[in-house]
Amino acid sequence: MFLYAQATKLAATGDTSFVPKTKANLCQTNELTRPTSERPVEDRVDCRSTSMEFPQQQKPAGDGKITYPPGVKEITDKISNDEMVKRLKMVVKTYMDMDQDSEEEKQQYLNLALHLASEFFLRNPNKDVRLLVACCLADIFRIYAPEAPYTSHDKLKDIFLFITRQLKGLEDTKSPQFNRYFYLLENLAWVKSYNICFELEDCNEIFIQLFKSLFTVINNSHNQKVQMHMMDLMSSIIMEGDGVTQELLDTILINLIPAHKNLNKQAYDLAKTLLKRTVQTIETCIANFFNQVLVMGKSSVSDLSEHVFDLIQELFAIDPMLLTSVMPQLEFKLKSNDGEERLAVVRLLAKLFGAKDSELASQNRPLWQCFLGRFNDIHVPVRLECVKFASHCLMNHPDLAKDLTEFLKVRSHDPEEAIRHDVIVTIINAGKKDLNLVNDQLLGFVRERTLDKRWRVRKEAMMGLAQLYKKYCLHHEAGKECAQKISWIKDKLLHIYYQNSIDDKLLVEKIFAQYMVPHSLDTGEKMKCLYYLYACLDTNAVKALNEMWKCQNMLRGLVKELLDLHKLPLSEANNTSMFGKLLSISKNLPDAGKAQDFMKRFNQVLGEDEKLRVQLEMLISPTCSCKQAEICVREITRKLTFPKQPTNPFLEMVKFLLERIAPVHIDSEAISALVKLLNKSTEGTADDDEEGVTPDTAIRSGLELLKVLSFTHPTAFHSAETYESLLQCLKMEDDKVAEAAIQIFRNTGQKIEAELQQIKSTLIPILHQKAKRGTPHQAKQAVHCIHAIFNNKEVQLAQIFEPLSRSLNADVPEQLITPLVSLGHISMLAPDQFASPMKSIVANFIVKDLLMNDRSVGNKNGKLWTTDEEVSPEVLAKVQAIKLLVRWLLGMKNNQSKSANSTLRLLSAMLVSEGDLTEQKKISKSDMSRLRLAAGGAIMKLAQELCYHDIITPEQFQLCGLVINDECYQVRQIFAQKLHLALVKLVLPLEYLAVFALCAKDPVKERRAHARQCLLKNISVRREFIKQNPLAQEKLISLLPEYVVPYMIHLLAHDPDFTKPQEYDQLKDIKECLWFMLEVLMTKNENNSHAFLRKMVENIKQTKDAQCPEDAKANEKLYIVCDVALFVIANKSTACHLDSPKDPVLPPKFFIVQDKDFKNDKEYLLTEMRQMLLSGKPKPAPVLATVNKPLTVPGRRILTKTTPVSDTASNTSTNSSPLNSSTINKNSNAAIESSESRVQENNENPTIKNNEGKKEEPSLNATPDAGTEASPVKRRGRPPKTAATPGAEKKEAVAPTGGGAGRGRKRAADSNPSADSVNIKMTKQQQQNDEGTKRQIDLQR
Repeated sequence: MFLYAQATKLAATGDTSFVPKTKANLCQTNELTRPTSERPVEDRVDCRSTSMEFPQQQKPAGDGKITYPPGVKEITDKISNDEMVKRLKMVVKTYMDMDQDSEEEKQQYLNLALHLASEFFLRNPNKDVRLLVACCLADIFRIYAPEAPYTSHDKLKDIFLFITRQLKGLEDTKSPQFNRYFYLLENLAWVKSYNICFELEDCNEIFIQLFKSLFTVINNSHNQKVQMHMMDLMSSIIMEGDGVTQELLDTILINLIPAHKNLNKQAYDLAKTLLKRTVQTIETCIANFFNQVLVMGKSSVSDLSEHVFDLIQELFAIDPMLLTSVMPQLEFKLKSNDGEERLAVVRLLAKLFGAKDSELASQNRPLWQCFLGRFNDIHVPVRLECVKFASHCLMNHPDLAKDLTEFLKVRSHDPEEAIRHDVIVTIINAGKKDLNLVNDQLLGFVRERTLDKRWRVRKEAMMGLAQLYKKYCLHHEAGKECAQKISWIKDKLLHIYYQNSIDDKLLVEKIFAQYMVPHSLDTGEKMKCLYYLYACLDTNAVKALNEMWKCQNMLRGLVKELLDLHKLPLSEANNTSMFGKLLSISKNLPDAGKAQDFMKRFNQVLGEDEKLRVQLEMLISPTCSCKQAEICVREITRKLTFPKQPTNPFLEMVKFLLERIAPVHIDSEAISALVKLLNKSTEGTADDDEEGVTPDTAIRSGLELLKVLSFTHPTAFHSAETYESLLQCLKMEDDKVAEAAIQIFRNTGQKIEAELQQIKSTLIPILHQKAKRGTPHQAKQAVHCIHAIFNNKEVQLAQIFEPLSRSLNADVPEQLITPLVSLGHISMLAPDQFASPMKSIVANFIVKDLLMNDRSVGNKNGKLWTTDEEVSPEVLAKVQAIKLLVRWLLGMKNNQSKSANSTLRLLSAMLVSEGDLTEQKKISKSDMSRLRLAAGGAIMKLAQELCYHDIITPEQFQLCGLVINDECYQVRQIFAQKLHLALVKLVLPLEYLAVFALCAKDPVKERRAHARQCLLKNISVRREFIKQNPLAQEKLISLLPEYVVPYMIHLLAHDPDFTKPQEYDQLKDIKECLWFMLEVLMTKNENNSHAFLRKMVENIKQTKDAQCPEDAKANEKLYIVCDVALFVIANKSTACHLDSPKDPVLPPKFFIVQDKDFKNDKEYLLTEMRQMLLSGKPKPAPVLATVNKPLTVPGRRILTKTTPVSDTASNTSTNSSPLNSSTINKNSNAAIESSESRVQENNENPTIKNNEGKKEEPSLNATPDAGTEASPVKRRGRPPKTAATPGAEKKEAVAPTGGGAGRGRKRAADSNPSADSVNIKMTKQQQQNDEGTKRQIDLQR
């Protein structure tokens, strides 16, 4: 009774340490009450510790009659269940009290033990009876161990299956009988009764049922003791058996499958613990299972075959030792031919390698390398899975980043958009967790993808970089070191604003407003962020940011104009104007087609809803604050929201518009905050150093920022405090700061005179001083500022003009530059007042005293370009004098006094003389380059005014255009930039677009590419303008890009290089120039434009050259160029022979239309020449010496000058690579940046000594008449096309050049010197030069 009572008591209280008696020699009475966990292991009874024997059935004591314990009557089927339960309880008590050494009792109750194993009890329907019988049987196995009283294997099987079924009662912990079930479990576990079954043939069935039962019944209501006994029971079977069968293994592993794991977490934990405990024993069985499934493909060996990868993942998480033999099998699977199978293995290994504490990559390098190979898998989903894995791997295993980088680099260029997208997501996610997890290479991949061809990829890359910038640079979450690591992000994101896609531009604006300068910050923080961001940006990023504000301001202007049209009465003209505004607005929104429809709808809503118009007017008002803007946007959005419509694309498009026009950053309060920051920088109390900028940089960039904002938000500056701060800036020594401050006054000071008298009285003397003695830029801004903000501007300008005009002195050029700038701008702004006084200044001082005299001798260092600081003051004054002439004429806007004709002749002479107008040879080459550039730019500037364009002769136009082929790289570059800007603004006549055709001869690839981009831009701008402006149809001859062809043909016909009309090399150049333009024009055959071009060229052949109509050779060259053009058009287009949509109109200034009887059907281009132009011919051996080509100018006689010939080669070789210092001769000076361009200067090559060992001075080039044959002479100018390559460049560097006075542009010709030139008598000096030439040629072979 004691044992049963003790067990009942302990189980009821949850203390299951009670252990029944076992063998007498092991379990003493004083050990009965010790907890199981404290019991020594050797004291445990193992029914298999001695070999279990099955002796013959013991004979019943006496007559075989069953002996029951005292007080227990016979148990038969004739008694009631309650009575049976009552009697069995007493039997249970008796067996519980028995020990293994109670031999007498064992013999006495042997028959009872056999009786309790009868079918009557094992199959009894009453569960209480079955439970009590199971408890008795468990004790019987304990008492009679190691010799069980049951000899039949079948009987033993039935008994253990019976006991197993009873264990299901453990499920309900609230059952009254739970303590007995617990007693049964504890007894079985402690005694290891199930070990008896190892001797049975079908013991596996028993074990499977046992394991299933235990995994089924365990739940979260069981305490730790129950779980421990279950674990002991199962682990003893696994560890002490001969092996684990597949069926038994399945009963364990099935609990690891995700579906089962989620259903019964306790069963999962039990299986997990079991596997950990038996890892040494069960690992072999697990390896065998995976070997059969993975390697041998025997999926039928288990129902779990389809879950092998889930099982591997779980087993690896439990204990990697379980898979010691399995991992090599996965390497085999990674190379499977089945893509889906490889995908499954990759998914599995991604989880194993990426797990937080996994050391698999370091422990199994072959498998890791094999896995990395799947990054290049042919199956897209496999590559995608590998890329997704990389994110977790970077976060959990930074040491593997090096291995992953190269593979991610390849995948960042994957042809699949989704993979490139996920590479970005992978890197950004890791970077957001910890920036140190991603190296510079990985961030570089994201940087590259900001220019991806797919919008989704570009957007992800841009947004990812923006998030990193905000976290580490704006919020400084990881310190200055991390912020410095990604400091390039701000510049890169703003550079994207240069992209053509409107989606890119809109995203950059969004990023700027949300991540770079978050509009949600308070004004002070927001402006501080903007102030220091602007100071840290690179030049291109600053330009992009300025352009962004400019575009937003332009869009605000369009919306304002649209609202103004709504105030006018309805009319057809009004509707047309509205449609034009809507078209312009739509082009600034994504998906222009849809945007146009939505904007029409929005315009209709505006017309119907006056309140909406009021809100929109308030939003774009110059006085709208940032807070008001948010309210307006919210109100407009609310009015356009339809609750029942889940997606509203119309509303989304309107939001795009509102986001672009809403002033979320700049208002009066913001400008005041910026000015305060500027004051702090000036006073030295700002945080400039902490923000990584110097005080000087902060001040200069701060003024530049305010200057830009003064264009877009002028009203926000109108406060005394702001202007007082700007006045302080005017007094600073930094010239750039003062210049920016003056420009801010100019842009914003319209109300100063009326409202801020004190500011006015202080400002006027400063402006006068800057106009007289400031820098040229300050003088210009000061004059314009006076003209813009004061009512008595005439008086103010006169006070500046009169003293300056009297103080002009050409002998002191240093003090002449600023007065010339001021006088020029004054005469342009107030022509009625100052035109007449200026005429005498121009005639007596500018031309005669300054331009026509060379007072100083230039630096003869041979350079073609130098910085502004190295240019002589006299030449700088001459450049300003040329600009003064132009400004004076632009102010007058008439040619009544014929001053424009004189000026144009002067400028032409400047170009013909190569910049040396006096031809005294005092001016250096670099100074001559400056003057040529100034003269070409001046003619181009005058051509923008209609009254002067009409008087520019074709010869003067050609001289101006040929500047784009100047020998000096910087001259070509700056001239091309000015030409492009004027053309793209539609202020320069169409004929000047033809000048870009000459760029085909430029030896520098980058210059040719830039010219082509300029052509594309200009042509698209003109075509777009024609589409948007119906009135433009009347001016097609001056707008339609195709009408550039006549000007181009005429220009090429008068190309000074085009001297031999039937020579292949020259015709090839003509063809290249024609195709350079025609390729862009013929990209699309809109409105049958190819036929129109053909018809236009055919019509030109029926005219005469207006420049020299009676010159047969000139007309022949014109017709040959036409034939080449027709040849190019016919070879590039199959539609050119169709009928032309309309008859082209030719410019009478260049072509004289002949009588109807005149018919020119001659083929001027020989058949063999056509074939050579089509297929080309072998290039002859290069001959370095070339002959200058003449450019005759009416009224000027070609003079051939003989000057000492120099062996100093020209600098044209450096033109091939102006941006690459490695191509410049080692002996040349260091690269110097020009004021207009940052491209390296053209450096001269070292001189080469002649045979006498003397070094000769470089000389000017001679330009002989077209009909005069000349000996090969050294000259500067554009090298032939072959010199564009680095090798040719170096050869060109030592090419001999000749002397002589040049006429027009100077460039190297492509053709060889004529044979007749050999017969011309040479001087001794020239002969020596020829000897040097031969030596140089030999050196190059």
